[in-house]
Amino acid sequence: MTGRTRRGGTGRTGPGIALDSQHGGFGRSWWARRMVSVMEELLDQERLRKGRQVARAGKVLSVEITPGLVRGDVQGSQIEPFRASFSMRALDRYDRAELVEQLRSTPGSLSALATGAVPAELAERLLPSDTGDLDFDCTCPDFSWPCSHAAALTYLAAQRLETEPLAILTLRGVDLNMLIDAVGAAGTSANAAGSAAGGHFGEGAALPALPPERADDAVPATGLLDAALLRSALRVFGPELDGAEEDLAYLYRRMMR
Repeated sequence: MTGRTRRGGTGRTGPGIALDSQHGGFGRSWWARRMVSVMEELLDQERLRKGRQVARAGKVLSVEITPGLVRGDVQGSQIEPFRASFSMRALDRYDRAELVEQLRSTPGSLSALATGAVPAELAERLLPSDTGDLDFDCTCPDFSWPCSHAAALTYLAAQRLETEPLAILTLRGVDLNMLIDAVGAAGTSANAAGSAAGGHFGEGAALPALPPERADDAVPATGLLDAALLRSALRVFGPELDGAEEDLAYLYRRMMR
Protein backbone atom coordinates (compact mmCIF):
# COMPACT_ATOMS: atom_id res chain seq x y z
CA MET A 1 0.00 0.00 0.00
CA THR A 2 2.63 2.50 1.04
CA GLY A 3 5.86 2.43 -0.86
CA ARG A 4 9.10 4.27 -1.20
CA THR A 5 9.49 7.94 -2.03
CA ARG A 6 12.85 9.26 -3.13
CA ARG A 7 14.05 12.69 -4.19
CA GLY A 8 17.46 14.06 -4.95
CA GLY A 9 20.74 12.23 -5.19
CA THR A 10 22.99 10.52 -2.70
CA GLY A 11 25.60 12.72 -1.04
CA ARG A 12 23.76 16.01 -1.58
CA THR A 13 22.49 18.27 1.19
CA GLY A 14 18.94 19.61 1.09
CA PRO A 15 17.36 18.04 -2.02
CA GLY A 16 15.22 15.61 -0.07
CA ILE A 17 11.65 15.47 1.17
CA ALA A 18 10.96 18.66 3.09
CA LEU A 19 8.55 18.76 5.99
CA ASP A 20 5.59 20.96 5.03
CA SER A 21 5.23 22.57 8.45
CA GLN A 22 7.32 25.55 9.35
CA HIS A 23 6.73 27.64 12.45
CA GLY A 24 3.52 26.95 14.33
CA GLY A 25 1.21 23.98 13.97
CA PHE A 26 1.93 20.81 12.09
CA GLY A 27 -0.22 18.98 9.62
CA ARG A 28 -3.54 19.56 7.93
CA SER A 29 -5.19 16.26 8.78
CA TRP A 30 -6.36 15.10 12.19
CA TRP A 31 -4.27 11.90 12.06
CA ALA A 32 -1.04 13.73 11.18
CA ARG A 33 -1.50 16.21 14.02
CA ARG A 34 -2.49 13.52 16.48
CA MET A 35 0.48 11.29 15.66
CA VAL A 36 2.89 14.20 16.14
CA SER A 37 1.17 15.09 19.40
CA VAL A 38 1.58 11.54 20.72
CA MET A 39 5.24 11.43 19.70
CA GLU A 40 5.90 14.74 21.42
CA GLU A 41 4.31 13.39 24.59
CA LEU A 42 6.48 10.26 24.59
CA LEU A 43 9.87 11.41 23.32
CA ASP A 44 12.53 13.91 24.33
CA GLN A 45 11.60 17.39 23.16
CA GLU A 46 15.15 18.41 22.29
CA ARG A 47 15.71 15.33 20.15
CA LEU A 48 12.44 15.98 18.33
CA ARG A 49 13.34 19.63 17.79
CA LYS A 50 16.55 18.58 16.03
CA GLY A 51 14.58 16.03 14.03
CA ARG A 52 12.19 18.76 12.83
CA GLN A 53 15.16 20.85 11.70
CA VAL A 54 16.55 17.95 9.69
CA ALA A 55 13.15 17.24 8.13
CA ARG A 56 12.49 20.89 7.30
CA ALA A 57 15.90 21.25 5.70
CA GLY A 58 15.10 18.57 3.11
CA LYS A 59 17.84 16.26 4.32
CA VAL A 60 15.66 13.15 4.34
CA LEU A 61 16.31 11.68 0.91
CA SER A 62 13.89 8.76 1.01
CA VAL A 63 11.04 7.40 3.12
CA GLU A 64 9.85 3.81 2.89
CA ILE A 65 6.95 2.58 5.01
CA THR A 66 6.60 -1.17 5.47
CA PRO A 67 4.65 -3.11 8.12
CA GLY A 68 5.82 -1.81 11.49
CA LEU A 69 8.83 0.04 10.08
CA VAL A 70 9.84 3.33 8.45
CA ARG A 71 13.25 3.44 6.77
CA GLY A 72 14.96 6.40 5.20
CA ASP A 73 18.26 7.75 3.87
CA VAL A 74 19.13 10.95 5.69
CA GLN A 75 21.95 13.27 4.72
CA GLY A 76 24.16 14.07 7.68
CA SER A 77 27.65 15.33 8.32
CA GLN A 78 29.30 12.68 6.18
CA ILE A 79 29.44 12.29 2.40
CA GLU A 80 27.26 9.20 2.36
CA PRO A 81 23.78 9.54 3.88
CA PHE A 82 22.90 7.67 7.04
CA ARG A 83 20.37 4.86 7.04
CA ALA A 84 17.80 5.61 9.74
CA SER A 85 14.74 3.71 10.89
CA PHE A 86 11.72 4.25 13.08
CA SER A 87 9.69 1.22 14.12
CA MET A 88 6.30 0.86 15.76
CA ARG A 89 5.29 -2.37 17.50
CA ALA A 90 2.93 -4.47 15.41
CA LEU A 91 -0.41 -5.23 17.03
CA ASP A 92 -0.49 -8.70 18.53
CA ARG A 93 -3.43 -11.07 18.10
CA TYR A 94 -5.17 -9.75 21.21
CA ASP A 95 -4.86 -6.15 19.99
CA ARG A 96 -6.14 -7.17 16.57
CA ALA A 97 -9.08 -9.04 18.09
CA GLU A 98 -10.08 -5.92 20.05
CA LEU A 99 -9.71 -3.80 16.93
CA VAL A 100 -11.90 -6.19 14.96
CA GLU A 101 -14.56 -6.13 17.68
CA GLN A 102 -14.53 -2.32 17.77
CA LEU A 103 -14.95 -2.17 14.00
CA ARG A 104 -17.74 -4.75 14.07
CA SER A 105 -19.65 -2.91 16.78
CA THR A 106 -19.20 0.60 15.35
CA PRO A 107 -21.46 1.19 12.33
CA GLY A 108 -19.72 2.74 9.34
CA SER A 109 -16.15 2.34 10.60
CA LEU A 110 -15.27 -0.57 8.32
CA SER A 111 -16.84 1.20 5.34
CA ALA A 112 -14.71 4.25 6.10
CA LEU A 113 -11.54 2.12 6.09
CA ALA A 114 -12.55 0.55 2.80
CA THR A 115 -12.73 4.03 1.24
CA GLY A 116 -9.28 5.01 2.56
CA ALA A 117 -10.37 6.98 5.63
CA VAL A 118 -9.47 6.03 9.20
CA PRO A 119 -12.03 6.98 11.89
CA ALA A 120 -10.58 9.03 14.73
CA GLU A 121 -12.21 6.60 17.18
CA LEU A 122 -9.50 4.06 16.31
CA ALA A 123 -6.66 6.30 17.50
CA GLU A 124 -6.47 4.69 20.93
CA ARG A 125 -5.84 1.29 19.34
CA LEU A 126 -3.58 2.37 16.46
CA LEU A 127 -1.34 5.07 17.90
CA PRO A 128 1.46 4.15 20.33
CA SER A 129 0.62 4.41 24.01
CA ASP A 130 4.13 4.34 25.49
CA THR A 131 7.80 4.21 24.50
CA GLY A 132 7.64 0.40 24.56
CA ASP A 133 5.73 0.64 21.27
CA LEU A 134 8.60 2.51 19.59
CA ASP A 135 12.19 1.96 18.57
CA PHE A 136 14.78 3.88 16.55
CA ASP A 137 18.04 3.03 14.82
CA CYS A 138 20.55 4.82 12.65
CA THR A 139 24.00 4.28 11.16
CA CYS A 140 25.16 7.69 12.42
CA PRO A 141 27.60 7.93 15.38
CA ASP A 142 24.96 9.60 17.59
CA PHE A 143 23.58 7.09 20.10
CA SER A 144 20.72 9.31 21.27
CA TRP A 145 17.25 7.76 21.31
CA PRO A 146 16.13 8.91 18.83
CA CYS A 147 18.93 10.62 16.96
CA SER A 148 17.96 13.62 14.85
CA HIS A 149 17.89 11.51 11.66
CA ALA A 150 15.48 8.92 13.05
CA ALA A 151 13.42 11.68 14.69
CA ALA A 152 13.07 13.34 11.29
CA LEU A 153 11.49 10.13 9.98
CA THR A 154 8.76 10.30 12.64
CA TYR A 155 7.65 13.68 11.29
CA LEU A 156 7.74 12.57 7.68
CA ALA A 157 5.84 9.39 8.55
CA ALA A 158 3.17 11.57 10.18
CA GLN A 159 3.17 13.80 7.11
CA ARG A 160 2.49 10.72 4.96
CA LEU A 161 -0.80 10.33 6.82
CA GLU A 162 -1.97 13.53 5.14
CA THR A 163 -2.32 11.76 1.80
CA GLU A 164 -2.27 8.09 2.92
CA PRO A 165 -4.30 7.74 6.13
CA LEU A 166 -4.17 3.94 5.88
CA ALA A 167 -0.42 4.11 6.45
CA ILE A 168 -1.22 4.05 10.17
CA LEU A 169 -2.49 0.48 9.67
CA THR A 170 0.77 -0.44 7.94
CA LEU A 171 2.75 1.07 10.80
CA ARG A 172 0.91 -1.21 13.24
CA GLY A 173 1.38 -4.26 11.02
CA VAL A 174 -2.29 -4.52 10.07
CA ASP A 175 -3.40 -5.51 6.57
CA LEU A 176 -6.68 -3.91 5.48
CA ASN A 177 -7.93 -6.92 3.51
CA MET A 178 -7.24 -9.28 6.39
CA LEU A 179 -9.01 -6.85 8.71
CA ILE A 180 -12.09 -6.78 6.48
CA ASP A 181 -12.12 -10.60 6.35
CA ALA A 182 -11.76 -10.83 10.13
CA VAL A 183 -14.65 -8.42 10.74
CA GLY A 184 -16.82 -10.41 8.31
CA ALA A 185 -15.92 -13.69 10.01
CA ALA A 186 -16.68 -12.22 13.43
CA GLY A 187 -20.06 -11.00 12.18
CA THR A 188 -20.89 -14.41 10.73
CA SER A 189 -20.02 -16.13 14.02
CA ALA A 190 -22.13 -13.65 15.96
CA ASN A 191 -25.09 -14.16 13.62
CA ALA A 192 -24.77 -17.93 13.92
CA ALA A 193 -24.76 -17.68 17.70
CA GLY A 194 -27.77 -15.36 17.55
CA SER A 195 -29.65 -17.78 15.32
CA ALA A 196 -28.99 -20.64 17.72
CA ALA A 197 -30.45 -18.48 20.50
CA GLY A 198 -33.41 -17.39 18.39
CA GLY A 199 -31.98 -14.23 16.81
CA HIS A 200 -32.80 -10.71 17.93
CA PHE A 201 -36.56 -11.34 17.85
CA GLY A 202 -36.64 -15.02 18.72
CA GLU A 203 -36.83 -16.27 15.14
CA GLY A 204 -35.86 -19.92 14.95
CA ALA A 205 -35.66 -20.35 18.72
CA ALA A 206 -36.33 -23.85 20.02
CA LEU A 207 -39.74 -23.58 21.67
CA PRO A 208 -40.80 -25.86 24.53
CA ALA A 209 -43.34 -28.57 23.79
CA LEU A 210 -46.99 -27.68 24.17
CA PRO A 211 -48.74 -29.11 27.22
CA PRO A 212 -50.73 -32.29 26.59
CA GLU A 213 -54.37 -32.02 25.62
CA ARG A 214 -56.89 -31.94 28.45
CA ALA A 215 -57.80 -35.35 29.65
CA ASP A 216 -61.45 -36.36 29.56
CA ASP A 217 -61.65 -36.45 33.33
CA ALA A 218 -60.00 -33.05 33.84
CA VAL A 219 -62.02 -30.59 35.88
CA PRO A 220 -62.82 -27.33 34.02
CA ALA A 221 -61.76 -24.09 35.62
CA THR A 222 -65.37 -23.19 36.29
CA GLY A 223 -65.66 -26.23 38.48
CA LEU A 224 -62.76 -25.04 40.60
CA LEU A 225 -64.30 -21.65 41.17
CA ASP A 226 -65.11 -21.03 44.86
CA ALA A 227 -67.84 -18.42 44.79
CA ALA A 228 -67.32 -17.42 48.41
CA LEU A 229 -63.64 -16.66 47.88
CA LEU A 230 -64.44 -14.80 44.70
CA ARG A 231 -66.97 -12.59 46.45
CA SER A 232 -64.47 -11.86 49.25
CA ALA A 233 -61.85 -10.80 46.71
CA LEU A 234 -64.25 -8.61 44.75
CA ARG A 235 -65.39 -6.76 47.85
CA VAL A 236 -61.93 -5.19 48.02
CA PHE A 237 -62.75 -3.23 44.86
CA GLY A 238 -66.29 -2.17 45.74
CA PRO A 239 -69.80 -3.28 46.70
CA GLU A 240 -71.09 -3.79 43.13
CA LEU A 241 -70.98 -7.61 43.05
CA ASP A 242 -74.31 -8.42 41.51
CA GLY A 243 -73.79 -10.71 38.55
CA ALA A 244 -69.98 -10.86 38.90
CA GLU A 245 -69.95 -14.61 39.55
CA GLU A 246 -72.20 -15.31 36.59
CA ASP A 247 -70.10 -13.06 34.30
CA LEU A 248 -66.87 -14.80 35.23
CA ALA A 249 -68.42 -18.23 34.81
CA TYR A 250 -69.53 -17.20 31.32
CA LEU A 251 -66.01 -16.05 30.45
CA TYR A 252 -64.49 -19.30 31.69
CA ARG A 253 -66.91 -21.29 29.54
CA ARG A 254 -65.96 -19.22 26.50
CA MET A 255 -62.25 -19.87 27.08
CA MET A 256 -62.77 -23.60 27.45
CA ARG A 257 -64.39 -23.98 24.05
